[in-house]
Amino acid sequence: MEVALRANRGLVLMRRMPCLLLVACLWLTRGIIADAAGNSSSNSSSLPSSSKLTALTIGSLLTRNSTIGKAARPAIQAAIDDVNADSSILAGTELKLLEYDTNCSGFLGTVEALQLMENDVFLAIGPQSSQIAHVISHVVNELHVPLLSFGATDPTLSSLQYPYFIRTTQSDSFQMYAIADLVEHYGWREVVAIFVDDDYGRGGVSVLGDALAKKRSKISYKAAFTPGASDSAIKELLIGVNNLESRVYVVHTNPDSGLNIFSIANNLQMMVGGYVWIATDWLPSVLDLSETVDADTMNLLQGVIALRHYTPDTSKKKSFLSRWKSLKFKTTATPNSYALYAYDSVWLAARALDTFLSEGGNISFSDDAKLVGLNRSRLSLSSLRVFDGGTRLLQILLTTNFTGLSGEIRFDRDKDLIQPAMDVLNIGGTGTRRIGYWSNYSGLSVVTPETLYDKPPNRSASSQKLYGVIWPGEMTLKPRGWVFPNNGKPLRIGVPNRVIYKQYVAKDKNPPGVKGYCIDIFESALNLLPYPVPHVYFLYGDGKSNPEYSNLVYEVAQDNFDAAVGDITIITNRTKIVDFTQPYMESGLVVVVPVKEEKSSPWAFLKPFTVPMWCVTGAFFLFVGAVVWILEHRLNPEFRGSPRRQLITIFWFSFSTMFFSHRENTVSTLGRLVLIIWLFVVLIINSSYTASLTSILTVQQLTSGIEGIDSLISSSDRIGVQQGSFAWSYLVDELNIAESRLVMLKTQEDYAAALEKGSKGGGVSAIVDELPYVELFLSSTNCAFRTVGQEFTRSGWGFAFQRDSPLAVDLSTAILQLSENGDLQRIHDKWLSQTECSAQVNAADDSRLSLNSFWGLFLVCGIACFLALTCFCCKVFSQYRRFSPGAEETEVEIEPSSTQHPPRSTSFKDLMDFVDRKEVEIKHMLKRKSSEEKRQANQSSDGHPSHSPA
Repeated sequence: MEVALRANRGLVLMRRMPCLLLVACLWLTRGIIADAAGNSSSNSSSLPSSSKLTALTIGSLLTRNSTIGKAARPAIQAAIDDVNADSSILAGTELKLLEYDTNCSGFLGTVEALQLMENDVFLAIGPQSSQIAHVISHVVNELHVPLLSFGATDPTLSSLQYPYFIRTTQSDSFQMYAIADLVEHYGWREVVAIFVDDDYGRGGVSVLGDALAKKRSKISYKAAFTPGASDSAIKELLIGVNNLESRVYVVHTNPDSGLNIFSIANNLQMMVGGYVWIATDWLPSVLDLSETVDADTMNLLQGVIALRHYTPDTSKKKSFLSRWKSLKFKTTATPNSYALYAYDSVWLAARALDTFLSEGGNISFSDDAKLVGLNRSRLSLSSLRVFDGGTRLLQILLTTNFTGLSGEIRFDRDKDLIQPAMDVLNIGGTGTRRIGYWSNYSGLSVVTPETLYDKPPNRSASSQKLYGVIWPGEMTLKPRGWVFPNNGKPLRIGVPNRVIYKQYVAKDKNPPGVKGYCIDIFESALNLLPYPVPHVYFLYGDGKSNPEYSNLVYEVAQDNFDAAVGDITIITNRTKIVDFTQPYMESGLVVVVPVKEEKSSPWAFLKPFTVPMWCVTGAFFLFVGAVVWILEHRLNPEFRGSPRRQLITIFWFSFSTMFFSHRENTVSTLGRLVLIIWLFVVLIINSSYTASLTSILTVQQLTSGIEGIDSLISSSDRIGVQQGSFAWSYLVDELNIAESRLVMLKTQEDYAAALEKGSKGGGVSAIVDELPYVELFLSSTNCAFRTVGQEFTRSGWGFAFQRDSPLAVDLSTAILQLSENGDLQRIHDKWLSQTECSAQVNAADDSRLSLNSFWGLFLVCGIACFLALTCFCCKVFSQYRRFSPGAEETEVEIEPSSTQHPPRSTSFKDLMDFVDRKEVEIKHMLKRKSSEEKRQANQSSDGHPSHSPA
C-alpha cells in the first residue's frame, strides 16, 4: 500500500511539474522585465499594415550545441534566406529570425522561451525539446502564438490540451508502432524498454506498450534512467537488465547521451550473439551528421537495428544536400532528418504568413486582462501580450499544403503529418544498411512507401518483408530473443501427485523425482531445444488423493510455478489464464457402463433382416417365379401340366433359387435374362444375411441399458467421476446434471466396485472419464466393461506455462518433431502398452439389414421383369392378331347358338386359349394359315373362282 501511495504521489507531482516549472521561470524573469512594468501605457499595439510591412520577425528556440540543433540551425537560416530570395512569397517583405538558445536545460530553456515571447513574437520555430514544449505550450495557448516544432516528438503533445502546438516532424507514436511490427515480424513476445525518464522518454514508451499489446506482446521491464545519469548508474541499470529473461532491448533516449549506453553495454558483453538492440530515430540522427563515422563508434553498434524518418529522394532534397557545406552556421558534414523538417517549418510559416497577410490579416497584439490584473505583483507579466490574429494564423497553418524537402507537408485531423514512414536500418561494418521500410499504410516492406500508396493497404503476414539482418556477434540467424534469467533460479515445474493411473505421471525416488509417460515426453521435447532449460519438479498434492488440476493451473497463473507438466487437459477456462503447448495426446470424455452377455434367442435367425426386408424379399421370390413361369409356359414342358402341378412348380422354382437348387431348366431368352438377374440378387442377399447373422451370434453379444451421454442425462442414475478431473464441473456447468447424481471415485478399484453394484445398489450406472484413463481401466479389468456412444468432447493434453511464455511456443515445435520422428509413439508404447478391448457396445439393431440397403437391387430386378413381360405380351398379341378363328373351323367344335357366349367373352376365352397353347402349335397354325392365304391368292389371279366343297 505504501509503495502504491508513493507511486500515486509521484504521478501527481509529475503532472504538476510543468506548472511548477512555469512559476519558477516567471520568478526568474522578474529581473529581466521589471523595467518594463511601468512603461506599458497602451492596451494594444500593432505593426504597420500589410501594405507598409518591410520585415516580419519570427522566433526560434533550439539548442545550438546539441545533435539536433547543430543540424537544424543552418537549415533554418538557409530557409530564411531562400524565402527572402523568393519574390512570390510575402510580397517582398523580409522575413527575419529572432533566435534563442535553450542550452540543453529544461529550466533555462523555459526562461529563454519566455524572453522570446516578451518580444511580441507572433510565431516561433521550435522548441526541439519535448520537455520545454510541454511548458511553453501552456504559455502560447494563452498568448495565441503558434509553435512549429521540428524536434519535440512526445506523442502526448498531440493532445487537444495544446491547440497552438504544431509538430512539423513525425510523432514518436509512429516509430513505436513500427517497432511493434518489427517485434511481431521476428516472432518475439517481450521487450525491455531502456529510456530516459522525461516527457520525451515516458511518452514514447507508453505508446510502445500500447502498440505491443495489440500484437499480443508486451514490455516485460521498463528500465528508466534520469537525464544526465552517470556511467555508474547506467551500468547498474544494464546489469539488472541483463539478468532478465528478455534479450530484446528498445533504446529510446536523447541523441546526445544515447551512445554512452552502447559503450557500457559493450563492456558488459551485451553486444554479442543472442542479443537484439533496437534504437529509435535518435541513433541515425547522430550517425547522419558525419560522412564517415569513426571506427570506435561503429564497433559499439554492430548488429543494431535503428529507425530513421523516411524522406523521399526528390530533386529538391538532393539540391539542398549538395549546398549543405556552403551554408551559414554549418558545423556538421551532412544534415540529418531534423534539418529537413526545420527547413520545411520555416517555409510552412512563410506560406501561412503570406496567406494571412493577403487575406488582410494584421500583426497586432493586445494586453491580456488576466496578466494586467497581476501588476500589483513585482512580476511584470503584462509584457506578455496576446497575438490578435493567432487563431486565424493557426487555421491557415493547419490547412497549408506543399511539398518540402521531407516530402508532402499536410496535416490530418490529429495535427500529424500525413503518410508517416520510417527507414529500417541495420548497422554493420563501417556504416548503415537499409533493410526495408515501414509505413503506417502497409507496415513493413522492401519497396519505397510512395509506391504502395497507389495500391490497397495490405497488412497480411505474407506481405511484411525485410531484407536479411546481421545481428550482434555477426550472426545471421534470428536471435531467439530471450534466455533463462541469469539469477541462478531454474524453472519451477509443478507436477500432479497422482494416486491412480500412475503410468502417466507419478512420484519417483530417483532423480528427477518424477516419472511417467508425460514426464518422458516433456524431457524429450526439452532435449530437442537448441538451448538448455534448467528446471526442478515440484509435486502438487498430498499423495492420498488426486489433486485438483484446475488449482494447479491457477498456481501457474499466480507465478507460484513457472509451468505445469502432466496429464493436464486443455479446456477453455484454463486457456484464459495460461498458455498451453501443442497437445501431445488426444483426449475426450466417454461413458463407461457395465455389460453382460446376452442369451441366445431361438428366433435369432430372423434378426439379420428387418420385417419390411423379409416381406419384400418373400414377395419378390413369388413375383420372379410367376414371371419365369409366364415366360417359360409356352416353350418349356416342365412348366406345363395341370393347374395344381403348375402352381406347385411356381412355388418350388421361386424358393429353390434361394439355394440355387432349382431343377427346371429355362429355355426362353427372356426367362434366362430374368433368372440371371434374380440369381445375382439372391447371391447378394444370401451373403449379407450370412454376415449379419454371424455378427449377431458371435460378436454382438453385449447389452447395456445406457446407450450414450444423451440417455445418461435423461436418466436419474448416479454417475461416477474421477477425483480431480474437470469432468465434474463439465457435467454440472455444461450439461446441467445435478451434483447429487455425481459420485467421486478415487481408485480403479472404486471404478469396478461402483459399476458392479449399479445405481440401485449404492454404486453408479456409468462412469464419465477421459478416454486415456478409460483405456487403462478397461485393460486392467480384462475388458469386463465397455464404452457406449461416442466421445462427446474433443480436447487434448498439454503442458501449461505462464501467459506469453516463449517456452510454450518452442516446446510446441519440439512436440511436433517428436510426433514426426516417431518418438511420441515409442514413448506411448513404453508406458501404455495394454490389452486392447473390443469397440463400444452397440445395439443389436445396428447389425440388422433394412430395405434401405437393397432397394436398388430390387428395383433393377423389378425393371427387368417388367421389360421381359412387356416383350412377351407384345409378341403374343402380334401372333393373336395374325390368328383368325375362321381358319380353324375344322378343328374347333361350334357350339349351338343357344349356348354361345357373348362375343366379348368368347374373344377373351379365345385369347386365353391362344396364350395357353404351345409355341409349336401356334407357329404351325400360323404357317398353315399363311399357306392357305397364298393358295387363295393364286387362284384369284388365274381367274378361277374358288368353290367350297359340296
